[in-house]
Amino acid sequence: MTIDHTLVGTGATKVIAVHGWFGGEDGWGLLPELFDAEAYSVAFFDLRGYGRRMDVEGEYTLEEVAEDVFALADELGWREFALVGHSMGGAMVLRTFADDPERITGIVGISPVPASGVPLDEDGQALFGGAAAELGNRRAIIDFTTGNRQPASWLDAMVAYSAQHSRPEAVAGYLTAWSGADFVADLPGVHVPVHAIVGEHDPALGEGTMRATWLEQLPGCELTVIPNAGHYAMFEAPVSVIGAIDATLRA
Repeated sequence: MTIDHTLVGTGATKVIAVHGWFGGEDGWGLLPELFDAEAYSVAFFDLRGYGRRMDVEGEYTLEEVAEDVFALADELGWREFALVGHSMGGAMVLRTFADDPERITGIVGISPVPASGVPLDEDGQALFGGAAAELGNRRAIIDFTTGNRQPASWLDAMVAYSAQHSRPEAVAGYLTAWSGADFVADLPGVHVPVHAIVGEHDPALGEGTMRATWLEQLPGCELTVIPNAGHYAMFEAPVSVIGAIDATLRA
């Protein structure tokens, strides 16, 4: 199976980016334009059920995503590569790392879900569980996780993008996968640079959550808190995000 993707740059540092729950291959804000094209080669792709791969059937599990990441790397001829994951993509890149750590050269999570998942209470399950079918739920989630600070036009555009680039069954399936993730015991001893990047206004996957999860579960993990940003820092403060990524992956 060939995996459609967009490749940015021709540099020696190879990177595969895994998008978030309401994201997609081309849903990274200004980030693709800010990578140094002479230093990096960055592959952006859609998960099964999203974007150009909307019609690709899947089980929508973390393990399946990891298999697709390695398949894409093999198509590109990359034996070793780094990983960048946003939101649920954070758990997905950690699953990929756990499955074959010798191929991974670095890990960056942007507001990333940890290997221990994100347990949802009754209200959270109703809000997030309803997002597959109800676009209003998606809007409420994006608004909440960016600190109820962003303009209505941007929120509406984010929801419209999500609706046009995902199948409801994929949204529902991946929710089960990332919220119920539980593979901390599978994480290898860290031998690569690891960096968690969060927005200061993200109430869900912000600094406190990272200190209790990524920094505890991945020894040596660095943490950067981006001012004036929430859960979508690559849209809200892209220059700061690329600076943090660069500091890790160039190392």
